[in-house]
Amino acid sequence: MTSQQDRNRLKRSALAAGAALTVVVAGAGAAPGAAPASKAGTPKLKLVAASNSVTLDRWEGSSGVYLDLGTYVTVDKAPLEFKVTRKSYKDPVVAQQIFRDGKSTRAKKLPTGLVKDFSGLPGFLEVSIKNAAGEVVSRNKGSFCPNNASGRLRPDAPATSHYPESCSTNPFTLGSVWGVEKGWASNSSTVDYDKPVDLPAGEYTAQVAVAKKYRVLFGIPDDRPTIKVTVREESSDGGGVGMASRAGAHHTGGHGAHSAASADSAHHYGPRGADAPTPPALSHALEDRGLAHHLGDGRGHTDGSRVAPALKPLAKRPTGRAGVPANVPKPDLRSLPAWDIAISDGEDGDVPGKDYLAFSANVWNAGPAPLVVDGFRSPGKDLMDAYQYFYDANGKQVGYTPTGTMEWDPRVGHEHWHFTDFASYRLLSADKTKEVRSGKEAFCLANTDAIDYTVKNANWHPYNTDLSTACGQQNSISVREVLDVGSGDTYTQYRPGQSFDISDLPNGTYYIQVIANPEKRLKETNLKNNVALRKVVLGGAPGARTVTVPPHDLINTP
Repeated sequence: MTSQQDRNRLKRSALAAGAALTVVVAGAGAAPGAAPASKAGTPKLKLVAASNSVTLDRWEGSSGVYLDLGTYVTVDKAPLEFKVTRKSYKDPVVAQQIFRDGKSTRAKKLPTGLVKDFSGLPGFLEVSIKNAAGEVVSRNKGSFCPNNASGRLRPDAPATSHYPESCSTNPFTLGSVWGVEKGWASNSSTVDYDKPVDLPAGEYTAQVAVAKKYRVLFGIPDDRPTIKVTVREESSDGGGVGMASRAGAHHTGGHGAHSAASADSAHHYGPRGADAPTPPALSHALEDRGLAHHLGDGRGHTDGSRVAPALKPLAKRPTGRAGVPANVPKPDLRSLPAWDIAISDGEDGDVPGKDYLAFSANVWNAGPAPLVVDGFRSPGKDLMDAYQYFYDANGKQVGYTPTGTMEWDPRVGHEHWHFTDFASYRLLSADKTKEVRSGKEAFCLANTDAIDYTVKNANWHPYNTDLSTACGQQNSISVREVLDVGSGDTYTQYRPGQSFDISDLPNGTYYIQVIANPEKRLKETNLKNNVALRKVVLGGAPGARTVTVPPHDLINTP
């Protein structure tokens, strides 16, 4: 599953702290250069600031502040919706705007090359900062994820949003849906947490605008809200969290992580400090965004960060004859190629002084049915008997089958119940015929990544994204684990077990092989798409090994 943020790689969308969204939008004039009339189903967009002023904290020892300015894109007349797909990793990303007028649906392809990944509309927002003397001290551009934290503009707007709650940053995403309901507004603030803006304490004025190409494309008025920005210096007392905004703290966490107070001071941690114990885990919706400025769904925000109670298994073990009806819908588990590939000196449980090839791996469910597995424990035992359930089109359970076991994983960074033999990892020789290293990894199933929300029956609001409750506690008597349609479960390179010992391997070309459902215990629609490969080239000398990761078709993320 996902763990701590990879600060050296991801550029995450932020949830703005500025102010609660209490915006009343007056009628706006047509955008200069925009068409005077729009077709039915065309949304009316406008950039607004929720507050005239914000206060940002610059913490002692930091290199700057994060520009959470509290600006929103309001949507009226019709929903704002996009469908973003790629046919394969050999094909570019294609984005379409979807228009709905209540009677019909039409699609319009966005300009080729405008959208290059699934994280949002790049270069959408332009921000300039002036100091008290009127001098421009910073210019920034940011992407816009329509699925960012949102709020209603008026009481007659839809009570909830049916669109997904984030934009995917997984490099192997295949399909996304972005959207804002009619009568809603979406947070347009974006922050690159690897690049804070170097603003000393003082008073500033920020001006925010939508880039011209998007104003013309979507008919957005050329409004340029200004926000007074106060930057204040804050000192850390040693017990607080490093960088924080006025409205919230910087949380990091992984599934089953525990407080630093429980850490063994003699324990060996890798050079990244990746396996160091962390504060209690938060949902992936927060983790993926970096700094979180409000925790939980509620009035004015639906960011998907609620800490949900654990899924409930059935009250007792299934009885009667086990079986799977022939035509019942089943899940389709697929592996993604490995990424986040790096050389490490080990994580929890590894031997210090050795060289390890660490990587992230994901298994996702292409549907059309969710993977539902219950575990039932006999008192006093450290294993649970696992059962896979099957449902008809109406959601009625129509079958079950025994499917192995679940085991308690006591390793630092896990500490929950794992479904055994869910995935297998192998390091293959250059000709792909010889296994030079191998290992199995049991997974705690949770919907950490949106891989393809355009497949049939994709669930845009998966329930068990909450890593702190998804897979039970040591004293649990039973557990339910679910991998929803369209979602995948990532175990990052920071997790114990996500590496190969390469200390005595010669330099050269190898392949990381990820196999889903290696023992074929789980019943699937298709068992022929469970394997993925990623090429790596090892170099260097012992203690200073290197790895080069060639692109995987068009995906150039190592």
